[in-house]
Amino acid sequence: MLGLIVARSKNNVIGRNGKTPWKIKGELSQLRDLTMGNVIIMGRRSYEEIGHPLKGRTNIVVSNTKEFTGEDLITVHSLTEALKLAGDRDAFVTGGVRMFEEAIPMVDKMYITEIDLTVEDGDAFFPAFDPEDFDLTVGETAGDEIRYTRTCYTRKKRGKEKFHP
Repeated sequence: MLGLIVARSKNNVIGRNGKTPWKIKGELSQLRDLTMGNVIIMGRRSYEEIGHPLKGRTNIVVSNTKEFTGEDLITVHSLTEALKLAGDRDAFVTGGVRMFEEAIPMVDKMYITEIDLTVEDGDAFFPAFDPEDFDLTVGETAGDEIRYTRTCYTRKKRGKEKFHP
C-alpha cells in the first residue's frame, strides 16, 4: 500500500520558509501511528527539516544533491527507486511538495489533516488532486488552541493498470 500523509491549512499551505507553519500538540501522532514499522519516503528538504531519521521505520530520502546514510536511513534519486526499495511493505510519502505531486497519481490512501488555520505567508502548497478519484472518510476533530480534523481519501477501485512498482 502506498500512502501519503500531510497536514494542510484552510488555504492549502503546508510550509513557510522551509518549515511547518504550526506546532499543534497531538497533531503528529497520526504520522507516528501509521508509519511505525513501515517505510517513509520524503524529499531532501523535508528530511533536513526533521534533521534525523524517524525511529522504528525505514527512512528513504529522495535527493539528487545530498547523500544521507545511517541506521534505517537510505538515499535514492527518485520516487520510483524508493518504491522499489520499499517492495511489498507499506510506504508513506511524507513531503515535500514535489514528492506529493509525483505520488498523488499512485497513492492508495491520503491521510490529510485539515488544520483550522489560514496561513497568509505560506510558500509551499499541497498539490491539487481530483477528489472524485477518492472516497472521503472524515475522522476525529481535536486540538485545543488550533483545531484540526483528520481525513482519509481512499482511492476508488481502478482497472488492472499498475500505478507503482
